[in-house]
Amino acid sequence: MGVLSGNPTDEPMHYGEVSGMWTHLFTNNGLIAGYRSFINHAGDQDLKKHIEQAIEGLLNENQQILEILKANEVGIPPAPPDRPNANLENIPVGARFTDPEISASVSKDVAMGLVACSQVMGQCIREDIAMMYGQFHLAKAQFGLKMLKLNKEKGWLIPPPLHYSKNTDC
Repeated sequence: MGVLSGNPTDEPMHYGEVSGMWTHLFTNNGLIAGYRSFINHAGDQDLKKHIEQAIEGLLNENQQILEILKANEVGIPPAPPDRPNANLENIPVGARFTDPEISASVSKDVAMGLVACSQVMGQCIREDIAMMYGQFHLAKAQFGLKMLKLNKEKGWLIPPPLHYSKNTDC
């Protein structure tokens, strides 16, 4: 039996796994703070619900990552302080993020999160960490589809140039 056989939780993490998880936690902390600010700026109630779902997902990821990092005696990155609640009407119009801007930013973050999860999964040698990131990836993909539907329903999606072939009935 080698050092990398048996129970994965008893195996050491390699530096890529440590770095990937530490960076993920650090990034999520920043996203949570930003999304809490977005809630203050959002006027659309459906968008607010989606942002709250995103925050819940990030907090869930953080909890799982923290457990592994602490169990492996890895230092934890700092987190920004909680954002205060604000009334949308008290934010000057020129300083507000618009709902389409907020939705586009959250959608972009989901897409980048999918790539980051794939990268960590691809470098993992511990099955438990790879499986956890597979679950994160699936949850992000499902949430990304919810954001896509929201963007289409609200008319916020700006598609790239569309290609119509002669064989397409439109």
